[in-house]
Amino acid sequence: MMKVFDESESPLSNPDESTGTAVLERPEVKEQTEKSDEGDADRFAHYVSKERIAQSRLTGRPVVALCGKVWVPKHDPSQYPVCPDCKRIFQEMQNDK
Repeated sequence: MMKVFDESESPLSNPDESTGTAVLERPEVKEQTEKSDEGDADRFAHYVSKERIAQSRLTGRPVVALCGKVWVPKHDPSQYPVCPDCKRIFQEMQNDK
């Protein structure tokens, strides 16, 4: 047996009895994301091995700093203060030797 809906009743009001397809309409929401180098981790120079920096410059692949930051190096690190997490981890590594 097939139930006939009048225009005022939605097929979604009784989904177990419906044989048709209903479309839920959502308002269109556009997210605006800003690309910025203003993140905290981007304000520091990070510790990465020289070999990995050189390899990244040749291949364009990202590197991973001691603190865990992943990025493709593009800026002169001498223009930024050293990342405190990288510095602490490096000092701990030096003390363990």
